[in-house]
Amino acid sequence: MKSIALASIHQQLQPFIHNTPILTSTLLDQNIGASLYFKCENFQKTGSFKFRGATYAIQQLNEEQKRRGVVTHSSGNFAQALALAAQRLGVKAHIVMPNNAPKIKKQAVLEYHGHITECLPTNSAREAAAEHIEKTSGATFIHPSNNKNVILGHSTSALELLSEKPDLNVVIAPVGGGGLLAGTALAGEQYTDTKIIGAEPTQVDDAYRSLISGTIEKNTHTNTIADGLRTHLGSINFPIIQKHVQRIICVEEDEILNAMILVFQYLKIVIEPSSAVALAAVIKEKERFKNQSVDIIISGGNVDLEQFSFS
Repeated sequence: MKSIALASIHQQLQPFIHNTPILTSTLLDQNIGASLYFKCENFQKTGSFKFRGATYAIQQLNEEQKRRGVVTHSSGNFAQALALAAQRLGVKAHIVMPNNAPKIKKQAVLEYHGHITECLPTNSAREAAAEHIEKTSGATFIHPSNNKNVILGHSTSALELLSEKPDLNVVIAPVGGGGLLAGTALAGEQYTDTKIIGAEPTQVDDAYRSLISGTIEKNTHTNTIADGLRTHLGSINFPIIQKHVQRIICVEEDEILNAMILVFQYLKIVIEPSSAVALAAVIKEKERFKNQSVDIIISGGNVDLEQFSFS
């Protein structure tokens, strides 16, 4: 998983992905007292970074596995990503989605010809439904975050970023299942002066607690607007995060919403709550980031605007 290997992965993905832009805002820099760079994965295909990992994971399957199809469970972004990646690579995709997943994400999965199975909004229900499909169809299960090839695919976002901005002091990414943060950490290995930091909602602070306890913690509830961050770390990504991530900052729900508003106001782009968590963390601890160059990974832009009131 050294830089040369990640560069090769990026090259393999190039025909399928966008090299997403990096945006800046002078006014946000002045307000926070730091030089901020926003890696905009909301402009990636399917509207999130997860298209990278989904595509690379399918690329690594053998022909028999591709013939039998793939299956995953996801609240939305990985569902869309795997559905489109499978369509582009000529593979059938079975997608298990909780019945409370945002409508905009369900609609996108259907448009990408994914086959949706709805379930109760619990991890156990998602896993059971996916396992049933795997057994009855022969489809290969691809975990949304705890899969080596998914993590390697996700690493290409930070690889693009650090190749363009090698002197960053900090890269901060949201953490839910841990795939993006682990991939970001792998890409940051060669940049020893760059710190990798995670951000998550206080309402689902399992990653924060996991780094403290040294074991994978879980949440007893998922009461956060950041629907993409309601899952917990896995056995593959947790050791990477333990080794390479300096710390995780937790933020409140009103801080997440405020960060969404600021991005809309100053960058003129729409991001989902899960993406706003990273900026919210920088704002919350802005004294810690003062006079530093900080990249914030905007993980996605698939927000159902009907759920939010900005008045």
